[in-house]
Amino acid sequence: MRRRQFIGLVGGAVATWPLAARAQQPDRMRRVGVLMNLSADDPEGQARVAAFLQGLQEAGWAVGRNLQIDIRWGMGEAERIRKNVTELVALAPDVMFANTFPIVVALQQVTHVVPIVFAGLIDPVGAGVIANLAHPGGNTTGFAGFEYGMSVKWLELLKQIAPGLTRVAVLRDSLTTVGIGQLAAIQGVAPSFGVELSTFVVRDAGEIEPMLAAFARGSNVGLIVTIGTLAQAHREEIITLAARHRLPTVYPFRIFVTNGGLISYGPDPVDQFRRAAGYVDRVLKGEKPADLPVQQPTKVELAINAHTARILGLTVPPSLLARADEVIE
Repeated sequence: MRRRQFIGLVGGAVATWPLAARAQQPDRMRRVGVLMNLSADDPEGQARVAAFLQGLQEAGWAVGRNLQIDIRWGMGEAERIRKNVTELVALAPDVMFANTFPIVVALQQVTHVVPIVFAGLIDPVGAGVIANLAHPGGNTTGFAGFEYGMSVKWLELLKQIAPGLTRVAVLRDSLTTVGIGQLAAIQGVAPSFGVELSTFVVRDAGEIEPMLAAFARGSNVGLIVTIGTLAQAHREEIITLAARHRLPTVYPFRIFVTNGGLISYGPDPVDQFRRAAGYVDRVLKGEKPADLPVQQPTKVELAINAHTARILGLTVPPSLLARADEVIE
């Protein structure tokens, strides 16, 4: 979805929403704050927010009539997260919607009163965001996006598509502390796959190119890109570098593969944003986050770019192609 189309969705929502659905909502204007980790001109970020707005639309909320949406974009830096979180909470929203662990934690530090709904958080219990999945407690609930066991799958898939690999680099975002858990899961199984791991903790985008260039000088090497804002925001650069250095690479989301990456395995963020709108609707209608159980992913996608595989000189096993949800030729 292009940016102009996205803006049109927000601005024109009132005219297109069913009158019957509108009648279900009170006339009082409600306010929802949205905190996004991707930039406003990122097509993936636009798609996720559009799915969220579509979910609200289906629940009968009309932007400009009974709902106001305040969005802040592109929070890949700690200082920017704090600034935008403080700014939005000061607007006294009825509910806040956010993704990524750093943003949600920053929200919890600023308010214990405003309801918070999240999407895509990794291990929210272990991270201390909620008490438990069934009864979150406090003012926060939402949709978990990942289990650490999926990290193991990344290495398994990488070895299936490039069985000769003996050294694998794991790229993780320094801002995302749950990256430690993803790495630990991979480290736990690496010996059984006959793989030696190297860890690259990235603090800014400028570090990616020299790290990958140095690592790629070795032989039988591959790359795992873990979940993190920096990797998503700079995915095109990472994909280009992986191709340049002929690094077989596995990614956490399908969007990497549609942009030219080799293979991905992970939940569907767009689906989670759509589902999260249902929880925002329930909170706006009076339910408490503490009483809404945290939901687990219902869709996990395996995507393969067969064209990229051919460029890298790799043969994708037929069994892997048969299991894929999407194969890009």
